Amino acid sequence: MRLPSIRRPSPSMAVAVMALVVASTGTSYATGLIGSADIRNNSVQSQDIKNRTIQGKDVKKGTIGAKQVKDGSLRARDFKEGQLPAGAQGPAGVGRWALVDAAGAIVAQSGGFSVTAAYPTLAPMGADVTGLRANGNVYINAGEDLADNGILAVVALQNTVDQNGDTITNGRAPGEDANPEFSGEISAAMCQPGVVNCAPPGTGNSHHLVVSPRNSDGSVTTDGNRKRFYVVVTGDSSDRG
Repeated sequence: MRLPSIRRPSPSMAVAVMALVVASTGTSYATGLIGSADIRNNSVQSQDIKNRTIQGKDVKKGTIGAKQVKDGSLRARDFKEGQLPAGAQGPAGVGRWALVDAAGAIVAQSGGFSVTAAYPTLAPMGADVTGLRANGNVYINAGEDLADNGILAVVALQNTVDQNGDTITNGRAPGEDANPEFSGEISAAMCQPGVVNCAPPGTGNSHHLVVSPRNSDGSVTTDGNRKRFYVVVTGDSSDRG
């Protein structure tokens, strides 16, 4: 018996059958057909990759290298704890401070300060020809050579003390210089013979600083209107001791 001849399928029919097979088998079949060799180098971009699908293990396996990661795109949260190297330790705290009350005593400080002389009177009024009067100043031993340090001082308000007897301590009294609890002048410097002479015994050296609080008109403060103040030594304190 003669068998009927089978016609070879046309190219269009072959393509249609292949498409039907791929559609019916899902993406797993297509995945098996497409490999690394089928993708042109440098053709896959960030927009082609689903978000949050690349993991650290992919980098370890070599599928993704440093060249594939855009510089500056990774953040600290993209790394596990301990993976990023620690930076160099910063310098120790630079600067020390002390709070001095109206009597010239240190009432709080970060450490290392002591008062050598508080508002001393070394010569009577009118006898200042030798520069020995120091009754308006406080002399502080900083506990270190201050040659490489900066010195700052600022008046500290005291709104619980009525310095001028007007019963107003909130700084809102009208008139010029009417609020001595909030106002005043202050200067500070390292003791340095020939530049800043410090009269009390033992203070004429660069370990000492002098602070001079004044009234708003520049006059020397006296009992009842003296100022609290903060003094700050800035810079490296590695030589303290």
